[in-house]
Amino acid sequence: MPRIAVIAIGGNSLILDELHKSVADQYDAVVETARHIASMVQEGYDVVITHGNGPQVGFILLRSEIAEKAAGLHPVPLDSCGADTQGAIGYQIQQALHNEFLKRGLAKKAVTIVTQVLVDRDDPAFKNPSKPVGSFYSKDEIDGKVTRDGWTVVEDAGRGWRRVVASPMPIEIVELDAVKNLVRAGFVVIAAGGGGIPVVRDNEGNLKGVAAVIDKDHATSLLATNLHADLFVISTAVEKVFINYNKPGQKGIDRMTVSEAKAYMDQGQFAKGSMLPKVKAAIAFLEHGGNEALITNPESLERAIAGETGTRIVRD
Repeated sequence: MPRIAVIAIGGNSLILDELHKSVADQYDAVVETARHIASMVQEGYDVVITHGNGPQVGFILLRSEIAEKAAGLHPVPLDSCGADTQGAIGYQIQQALHNEFLKRGLAKKAVTIVTQVLVDRDDPAFKNPSKPVGSFYSKDEIDGKVTRDGWTVVEDAGRGWRRVVASPMPIEIVELDAVKNLVRAGFVVIAAGGGGIPVVRDNEGNLKGVAAVIDKDHATSLLATNLHADLFVISTAVEKVFINYNKPGQKGIDRMTVSEAKAYMDQGQFAKGSMLPKVKAAIAFLEHGGNEALITNPESLERAIAGETGTRIVRD
């Protein structure tokens, strides 16, 4: 019986540094990650991949703004930015996997699904936008955005003003049946990129995109739960989870239970903008019936699967 592994790839992991941000540079990073994912496929896993898109959405918003100023072109709505990046990043992952499968003689194909993710239109996050998106602006520039476009903005100490949007919790993967069918048919599936395109449902059941950003790890946790995945992998910038990170007494964690993870959270061990949502997503997966979650970086993926590194989180 094939085992299902759902892997979340961070959007920032596609950009190695400030000097390597081009599309070609991002593809090179994808190729490296694809090599490790192909090894999982070779070991017999049915793999579903999600990915972040924060930097890439920022690039689209900046291009859109420049085009609007220079040529009067229409701005790109945030939900469309999500769809655009799902297609572009998914294409890169598909191509990199195709080439890696070909090299290994694996009769596998990858496919990307442009994925909508339902959120509650009454989610409290819409009343308290907190997720920064796009560029930094001066006070004069941002005042115009607030007046004309109705943006909610915050000041980032010393760097200027920035737009913030809601980050609601995901409640349904709209294209879930398509993902399931493709997995059963033997495809490696790329889905829910960037946390999915956030949509709300009206009283008649119609869907409408909203200006929001869903946390990629929470959306992946929901997808892994719905697929009854055997393994939920969060690929990030570090080889394993640490306590006292960048402090005296820093220590890597090889294995922790849900209760131990919650205790570390209560101690404030995991940063809100980085490791905390990943640990929360792993806990949610396990509390909804998942077997095992694993946090590691792309280059350590094969060793982590073999139990040699990474942080495993398991039920009590």
